[in-house]
Amino acid sequence: MDNDEVKRPNAKYELSYPDIKPDNNELNFHYNRQRRLDSAPQIVKDLYNEPKQSRFGIIGALIADKPRRTLFIIIILLCLAVLALSRFGYFDTTYTLEGNRIEFRGTIFEGTTIIIINKIIKDKDFYTGAVNIAVSPSILASNTSEDLSQNQIFYHRIFFTAEQEEQYRFVVPFDTAELLVVLQSEKNTLQLRIKPD
Repeated sequence: MDNDEVKRPNAKYELSYPDIKPDNNELNFHYNRQRRLDSAPQIVKDLYNEPKQSRFGIIGALIADKPRRTLFIIIILLCLAVLALSRFGYFDTTYTLEGNRIEFRGTIFEGTTIIIINKIIKDKDFYTGAVNIAVSPSILASNTSEDLSQNQIFYHRIFFTAEQEEQYRFVVPFDTAELLVVLQSEKNTLQLRIKPD
């Protein structure tokens, strides 16, 4: 037996193309996916024609369709509005008095209204010294038609020092929903309304 003539296991069967001699070193596969899919059932064809689904992504899930996209844009706009309003001080409860940042709070404890003032030094040119405080029930909160001059006014004095943070507390003899507070230093005056909680 010589090397040119290779005996095939199915040599006794008649080949479709008897003129073509197989090469042992190279295998030829004749596979055509489209021909196979043409003879496949419809359910298999539908699986191959279905668009590929993208992997899960947070942004993709948030903007997948028009209602979600609209909701996402509304949420972003609301966040930007809150950020802008807080930046411009609409949600801030702090005030500035001659280089000192002041936070006011009123609280009611056992029927007594307590005013709490937190002072934090904000600028290098801050004020130290006496601060006069006048507290009265707010005209807008009172149900009577009395004038502010006829209402009782409570006076108090505190002293700002060079400490970075200070807290002052004092009791006022008013039990109203809103108080008018006026702070006066040597040069400036600060007027505000607080609602004790």
